[in-house]
Amino acid sequence: MTKPTKAVIPVAGLGTRFLPATKAMPKEMLPLVDKPVIQYVVEEAVRSGYEDILFVTGRDKYALENHFDSSTALESHLEAKGDLARLRQVQEVSELGNIHYVRQGGARGLGHAVHAAHSFTSDEAFAVLLGDDVTEENSDLLEVMTQVHMRTGANVVALVEVPNEEIHKYGCIKPSGAEVDGVIAISDFVEKPKNSEAPSNYAVIGRYILNPGIHHLLANQAPGAGGEIQLTDALAKAARENEAGGVVGVVFRGERYDAGDKLEFLKATVLLASKRDDLGPDLMAWLKDFIASR
Repeated sequence: MTKPTKAVIPVAGLGTRFLPATKAMPKEMLPLVDKPVIQYVVEEAVRSGYEDILFVTGRDKYALENHFDSSTALESHLEAKGDLARLRQVQEVSELGNIHYVRQGGARGLGHAVHAAHSFTSDEAFAVLLGDDVTEENSDLLEVMTQVHMRTGANVVALVEVPNEEIHKYGCIKPSGAEVDGVIAISDFVEKPKNSEAPSNYAVIGRYILNPGIHHLLANQAPGAGGEIQLTDALAKAARENEAGGVVGVVFRGERYDAGDKLEFLKATVLLASKRDDLGPDLMAWLKDFIASR
């Protein structure tokens, strides 16, 4: 199969969980240390071979668009100061990939956002990356998912194992077989089941490789939870009825940061900063003193 090269990143959400910080700033632009969340996601896509990237946007996302555009005034200022290191950092952002934009036209669910990319992806398979999920910087998750897609021809979702008592917080899968080399065939999806009724402890996270046939399912998908078009509902139909190539999951056991939750966002900031040579030693020393003083 042809290797997919296009990625879709839905960014039309309102970010209400981070109000008032997100009243005038897109949630995707909240910084993890000194880079906005969305930059980590784009860097992951490009690192994995996805250089054509479509942002599915909504109103008031101009800061996001500006971030990936060149800034002549800022670059000239840094060059005049001789601050070449920061100049290169700024230039690298606008050179990350071929960035495109389309308006979703209302917050009508993740499935609706993905289907808004129909003309961009056309008859090709494509990746979907959610900005709330940030993986470790050396993660090969998306590359592995791409390889599994090319080998199986299936839609591929990323999974993490969570404690049984926490599965009610997530959408989870019903496996149709055992995990083999990190890959699981999927027969159905269950959204936030009771712990006692969950078919597995494998939770779906925000990375997907989707076949073009998913657009047909989304176009005919009735509104689900919250009255919105849910991607999970279309994937469940593909899994149950083996449509659009069926669905398999890739289990991710690396580090992942949930940037959509306040506490997890704080943890991610500390974890990422602790790994940096310029911040880690001083930060860890301060944390040890801070904990000891409580």
